[in-house]
Amino acid sequence: MKRIFAVLAVAGLIAGCGGAGGGSGNRLSIATGGTTGVYYVYGGGLAKQLSANIADTQATASVTSASVENIKLLATGKADIGFSQADTAADAVNGTGSFTEKQPIKALARIYDNYAHVVVAPGVQAGKVADLKGKTVSLGPPNSGTQVVARRMLEAAGLDPDTDISKQQLSINESVQAVKDGTVDAFFWVGGLPTAGVVDLATSKPDIKIIDTADVLAEMQREYGEQYVGLDIGLDVYKLEGSVETVGIANVLLVPDTMDEQLAYDITRTLFEKKQELVAVHPEADKLDPALAQQVQPVALHPGAARYFKEKG
Repeated sequence: MKRIFAVLAVAGLIAGCGGAGGGSGNRLSIATGGTTGVYYVYGGGLAKQLSANIADTQATASVTSASVENIKLLATGKADIGFSQADTAADAVNGTGSFTEKQPIKALARIYDNYAHVVVAPGVQAGKVADLKGKTVSLGPPNSGTQVVARRMLEAAGLDPDTDISKQQLSINESVQAVKDGTVDAFFWVGGLPTAGVVDLATSKPDIKIIDTADVLAEMQREYGEQYVGLDIGLDVYKLEGSVETVGIANVLLVPDTMDEQLAYDITRTLFEKKQELVAVHPEADKLDPALAQQVQPVALHPGAARYFKEKG
């Protein structure tokens, strides 16, 4: 975990000035997520590599509420690169779910898979999603992919997210603190492995539970399609015992559809050529694979990324 946090000291994780090509060179703002989530750490590592390997480029990573907000930032020109879950990205290009119209985005790559975590506070009796009825539960912050998935999981379990639980809308950092303070019974988090905030919580509260959510997968697939898959979390990544089955969803790296083709090519090239440097920042970067990376449907690949993958065969 020291490697994961090390990037925070070297990557200059401050909100950047959006708008590639403004002034001299490229100033790239990368929209990520909460500070103890994987997007933030991964984005910081990517910012460092883009700044070092693309001429006249300064990239910075900014804290956001993640997927939904990131796409809105891309669409309004306030960010140049954004992390997103594939389900949220699909809603964006179709103008459904959290979006009232189609969003002008394209993808550079599918990068790794997210795992739905349902974390239950010590002493709370809940072994499946349906058991959260009547409890105080954080669904993730507004405009986050976590909240999209959390609501869909609750509905698949037969619960109304607005009436069957006492709903909180907390970031991963705030959710972790709320469990420590005893103010929530459980929280949803959708992210890579390991997520630093959950590591911190499991270290200080080793009697937390991460519950199995496989029973809601079939209903989610029936309602939303095969973008949701079953994945296993080996709980040893959190120094806990056993494993659970849960809902998984791919992550994609997005850009505005107006991004210059050469710049999109250079970003994609750097992402893959500097894979090992990114792995040193977070192990999820080891999932980068050029063949899998092109599977971004229904979002279209940016022409610059498509050219990179074509050159690499």
